[in-house]
Amino acid sequence: MTLSDQQRAEKSAEAMWANDSASQGLGMQIDAVGPGTATLSMTVEKRHTNGHAICHGGFIFTLADSAFAFACNSYNKSTVAQHCMISFLAPGKLGDRLTAVAQEVHLAGRSGIYDIKVTNQDGVRIAEFRGMSRTISGTLFEEESEQ
Repeated sequence: MTLSDQQRAEKSAEAMWANDSASQGLGMQIDAVGPGTATLSMTVEKRHTNGHAICHGGFIFTLADSAFAFACNSYNKSTVAQHCMISFLAPGKLGDRLTAVAQEVHLAGRSGIYDIKVTNQDGVRIAEFRGMSRTISGTLFEEESEQ
């Protein structure tokens, strides 16, 4: 049976999530996945705050990076980050629900570009992240070939 693009994205996310101790350990959840897209969210807890009592930028980066990872691995081709950058626009505060929405901008050969927008529960833009991906050998799960 051949998988649809959406089924492949969901199965890829399921396979990755099973081994993603980092995202799970930080309290993230997958809200949606699709071909070249992913939405992840997390609530800012006390353990995520820095000396200014706001969400540490590293956790915001990690949320965006995780959304990036699920988006660029949605084709069942093992894909890693080759370059990322982030701009912090507003602070994430204790109790905020942060959502990272990743969208594929360009995919050619083994290289991709993805934009990830991080917002809070009020729609305030917290950060903008751009990730460049590189496909490597391997897959996330074994697909049945058509007979």
